[in-house]
Amino acid sequence: MTGTGQESFIAAVKPLVDAMGGELVPPDEAGPDDVVLSWEDADAVAVRLPQLADSLDHILAAMERKKGKPLADLDRKAKQELVRTLEARGAFSVRHGVETVAGALGVSRFTVYNYLNREKGD
Repeated sequence: MTGTGQESFIAAVKPLVDAMGGELVPPDEAGPDDVVLSWEDADAVAVRLPQLADSLDHILAAMERKKGKPLADLDRKAKQELVRTLEARGAFSVRHGVETVAGALGVSRFTVYNYLNREKGD
């Protein structure tokens, strides 16, 4: 991970990798599931993607930081909007996704399912 152009490239992709909960590693340390990014015809950096369950926790933590308070403290409308956003991002395709989201929102699984069904009914 050297070279001025490569350093700029790495600095540019780092916020995206951080947002998805990934990790930057040197390309020569890349594993079979890592994604190697090239810049100017040379391997610049590898991205180690998070496990799906870890991604959901990372997404919830990022949403909490963005809101500036615990997700459980949001009002009902804000929680419903958050559930819609999470559904669009595939959060409920992860095993125990509903339970994880319910815990973060301080509501029951039944409530999360109601939020999801309410959206489909509209």
